Amino acid sequence: MNIIDKYFDELTEEQRRQFEALGTLYEDWNAKINVISRKDIGNLYEHHVLHSLGIAKVICFKPGTAVMDLGTGGGFPGIPLAIYFPEVKFHLIDSIGKKIRVATEVAQSIGLKNVTFAHKRAEEEKGKFDYVVSRAVMPLDNLEKLVRKNISKTQKNALPNGLICLKGGELEHEAVKLMKRCIFWNLQDYFEETYFETKKVVFTAI
Repeated sequence: MNIIDKYFDELTEEQRRQFEALGTLYEDWNAKINVISRKDIGNLYEHHVLHSLGIAKVICFKPGTAVMDLGTGGGFPGIPLAIYFPEVKFHLIDSIGKKIRVATEVAQSIGLKNVTFAHKRAEEEKGKFDYVVSRAVMPLDNLEKLVRKNISKTQKNALPNGLICLKGGELEHEAVKLMKRCIFWNLQDYFEETYFETKKVVFTAI
């Protein structure tokens, strides 16, 4: 939890309580249903919670914004973002039912009121959202085609509606078809830990 305080020192007591609770909850659930690598569960706050909050370093969603987290797994980046942006509506989907179960149980345990969940594939989701967020589920061009139908035409935020992804490694070749509409942020500019040296936030307007 200290690493969250290090970069987000403006949290309310309720937000701190919710973030603090994630450690025990994910350890308990991960022992039953493997949603995070067993070798990596000890790095939950750095590799999963803080990584998810990298999106909050590059955009401040306005209240009432609707965000879909595609391929959320156990709830990343959706749950940390929902804690940080309590006035933003998050919809978390995943094609694997047991992962959605974990995310749902964690959110209920910490009292998150701004999150909904669905066990479904992206192709099945018909809702409209200002943004789709995702954590490295597939190549950007494929993901863009998949979620284009879900992006609302009504603009609420300074950043145009579109796709916001957490990615690692060299991405320029992956985004070449979308380069004119892509913005890259290096997370090492915001977080000093070595884990973030190759991590990026990538935005694509849709």
